[in-house]
Amino acid sequence: MKICQNCPCSSPSISLSSLASPCLNSELSLSLSLLLFPAESPTSPPLPARGTTGGKVSGVRGGVDVFLPSPSQPRGRFVLGRPRRLKVFSMALFIYFDYKAVQKRVKWVGAGKKDAIWTKTHERNARRVLNLMIELEGLWVKMGQYLSTRADVLPEPYINVLKQLQDSLPPRPLEEVRGTIEKELGKPMNDLFANFVLDPLATASIAQVHRATLVDGREVVVKIQHDGIKDIILEDLKNAKSLVEWIAWAEPQYNFNPMIDEWCKEAPKELDFNHEAENTKAVSSNLSRKTNCESGAVSSAVDVLIPEVIQSTDKVLILQYMDGIRLNDNDSLEAYGVDKQRLVEEITRAYAHQIYVDGFFNGDPHPGNFLVSKEPPHKPILLDFGLTKRISQSMRQALAKMFLSCAEGDHVALLSAFAEMGLKLRVDMPEQAMEIATVFFRQSTTANEAKENIKTLNDQRERNVKALQEKMKMNKKEVQRFNPVDAFPGDAIIFMRVLNLLRGLSASLNVRIVYLDIMRPFAESTLLGSMTRGPTANSQWIYDSPVNSEVESKLRNLLLELGSNKILGIQVCAYKDGKVIIDTAAGTLGKYDPRPVQPDSLFPVFSVTKGITAGMVHHLLNHTSGLHNALGDVMKSDPLLVCDWEEMLHQITKCTPETEPGSEQMYHYLSFGWLCGGIIEHASGKKLQEVLEEAIVHPLHINGELYIGIPPGVESRLAALTVDMEELEKLSGFRAGPDVPQELLSNVAQMATGLPVLFNTLNIRRAILPAANGHCSARALARYYAALGAGGAIPPPHSGGGSKPPLGSHVHTPKFPTMPSKKKKKGGSKNDVGVADKDGYTQLRTSDGSDEGSTVSAVVAGNGSGSGSSMFVDGGTKMLDAFMGVGDFSGMIHPNGKFGLGFRRYGYGAGAGEKVATTTFGHSGMGGSTGFCDVEHGLAMAVTVNKMSLGGVTRRVVRLVCEELGVPVPDEFSVAGDKGPDMVLNLAPPE
Repeated sequence: MKICQNCPCSSPSISLSSLASPCLNSELSLSLSLLLFPAESPTSPPLPARGTTGGKVSGVRGGVDVFLPSPSQPRGRFVLGRPRRLKVFSMALFIYFDYKAVQKRVKWVGAGKKDAIWTKTHERNARRVLNLMIELEGLWVKMGQYLSTRADVLPEPYINVLKQLQDSLPPRPLEEVRGTIEKELGKPMNDLFANFVLDPLATASIAQVHRATLVDGREVVVKIQHDGIKDIILEDLKNAKSLVEWIAWAEPQYNFNPMIDEWCKEAPKELDFNHEAENTKAVSSNLSRKTNCESGAVSSAVDVLIPEVIQSTDKVLILQYMDGIRLNDNDSLEAYGVDKQRLVEEITRAYAHQIYVDGFFNGDPHPGNFLVSKEPPHKPILLDFGLTKRISQSMRQALAKMFLSCAEGDHVALLSAFAEMGLKLRVDMPEQAMEIATVFFRQSTTANEAKENIKTLNDQRERNVKALQEKMKMNKKEVQRFNPVDAFPGDAIIFMRVLNLLRGLSASLNVRIVYLDIMRPFAESTLLGSMTRGPTANSQWIYDSPVNSEVESKLRNLLLELGSNKILGIQVCAYKDGKVIIDTAAGTLGKYDPRPVQPDSLFPVFSVTKGITAGMVHHLLNHTSGLHNALGDVMKSDPLLVCDWEEMLHQITKCTPETEPGSEQMYHYLSFGWLCGGIIEHASGKKLQEVLEEAIVHPLHINGELYIGIPPGVESRLAALTVDMEELEKLSGFRAGPDVPQELLSNVAQMATGLPVLFNTLNIRRAILPAANGHCSARALARYYAALGAGGAIPPPHSGGGSKPPLGSHVHTPKFPTMPSKKKKKGGSKNDVGVADKDGYTQLRTSDGSDEGSTVSAVVAGNGSGSGSSMFVDGGTKMLDAFMGVGDFSGMIHPNGKFGLGFRRYGYGAGAGEKVATTTFGHSGMGGSTGFCDVEHGLAMAVTVNKMSLGGVTRRVVRLVCEELGVPVPDEFSVAGDKGPDMVLNLAPPE
């Protein structure tokens, strides 16, 4: 065997740095660094380039030299036990108090000097950290290597100093290497290798790698584990655990015990090279196979290289040699013309494939674990699979759902993903949960943008802490001690670490990666591949419930015909002469939510809500107040202000009409709700939700299936909105109709695309928007219109063919966002809604009809007790006249207008000059959901959908039912009618 020293083949550019030791979780490491290196401190300019003389690094400012032993200098055995532990904790305390002292000092100096003070502080402590890590080696070197890649979040002095750890450490003696190889492989080295290069390609925390040639002529690299390293790593993990516990005690907001626990469990696996060999083979096989998915987004293998495994034992691993360039060798990357953007994108694709498609991924993607092929197209070479995590199919789907919910802004799907992966939150704060989750998938930043990125993350953290403090009604000390996470799954910890390491990789190469674009196809392939969409793929696409009538059987055939191309999720319910003849649910709750739609699922129904609101008052505005654009400017400047019910009621009082009240009928798309809601609350002395419960929900026995602003606890039943993209393209051909403000449709395509994102967020879903934020099931909505069509008479108990769960079975006292307290009027305590809980929600009091507050004022539609046979205090005939604007109420509606008092009047026999029918009324919502009743023919019907379109599905459903029953089809749903329910208010055909 030939032993080579200083051989050309040992050039650093062809190193195989697959030597990673166990490391703290990325979030733990990052949090440790942010604790020791406060985020509000500015970063410094780059340090000058360093030269080396012997083993000493020169050119470092500040009076603290960094000593790196040269390869020729011998190293002693690892320091074990109490001395090692003492060094770790004493240095941590020293740095901690140094920063605390500087934080106090900078308060008394001018702004111009603060930057310089922080720069020197970072440099000073970075060198202290580096010296300690070099002295201790083991786990701490690996931690330093990780931190040196986080140019996106760490001050630049730390990056400049810790980068030295990316270079090879001093090697172990050849005698030790020879002894390990011969003991593990059972043969003398002369019998194993024709050539063995003495100088290692790289030396890292747990092993070193030598280039060699086997006796059969194959070029290989040999990875040899350091003697005694296992005890060192296990002790370092124990010390790291203690350090994390101390930090959690000193700074409670940095409690990462669950994360270090996961690493204590996973890290020792990396010390078994047989385990690494099997992992390498598995990942190579996974990434080389073709991947097919329903969406077609992932159609071929990722374009990466992985060395072949030749032989392995517990402490020796022999791999195929691949000639490559190290990622930190920028000069060579430039010389070979490597496209760094494409390189990092391909690495990211490889990890997305491992995580979402295979469920088996390398948990340690730091720069040392990659090379770049010297041959065009310069493919990435993936190395070191010692720390490889296998996750279950359910976890893969949950991680995919978490990713896609962030991309879609869907709070409900995010919380569902959290539950599926085992992440439990102690506080109901979906907005902050979405914000934090989105941070993991944010676009990467370059090293040059690190300062601004640190400030952004710090500002976000402060906002979240403040929101938590307000939500939980805690003081500053209490909120620091409060951990909002009750349980954190270990699999998610490794996943988050990988994302952060990839982010650090892109920052170190100064490229910007849009993770949502690159990883999305792989996440979709996993989630959509697990969802049996459409009737042909899923026999349970239509919810299993008895068929109530022949017309329902034909309706289900129609839904099967339309299939998943036009339908995502749908509910249809109809009453005929007070009896249920249709109660059908089909499809899924969301684009990325495979759960089936059930009869009690809650759909957002937009302007259908106006019909509910109208049912709570006798005299209701008929869209002629002239306030159709009220608060438009306010909502433009702050769209989420609509979530503040009290503030919007206050703002509406300051608006002035644009047209003479009563002169023009213009659709009041949002202002309708605040105008009516204010009337309801002022006249009744009660909150809107309390009136809704007393006047409609309890009498109709539809508990838990009709809300205006959902309470916490019903998220699992919510359908998520999406858009029919094919129909969205048709919108460009339509103009604003004569009865809708042009401002509403200035960019209708953009509005239609943005609405699902906005209305899928829980803060909007929980807002009180009586014009647009109703959430209900079709069977609850149909029952409501069946009662209206019967003059307020309560229909018999819902007999939907035994559909389960039974309508009204969700017995609970709803809780809604606490309103700002106002001064109570004398003797007005009886009108209090309820008691505010510490979680920021008010629980509505239940009413049994015994108190005088149970009877809603005369202007409110309902007696509130739910014990009578009618919804209305006075005669139902007058109520129907008011809704249609006839009889005594004919003078209150706009001549030739399409609205009665609160409801849309539907006509028959489409064509010019047709007289508006006076027996059919209802209201539809943007995207296709609708509810109406035909008084003359005893028909009440509701359709709810979550795939927003121009209403084509709804029109076909209504037409089929009406034609089968021999009931005239309202113009709005006929072939000759305008485009879609509710769209008739918004769009007119092209001229």
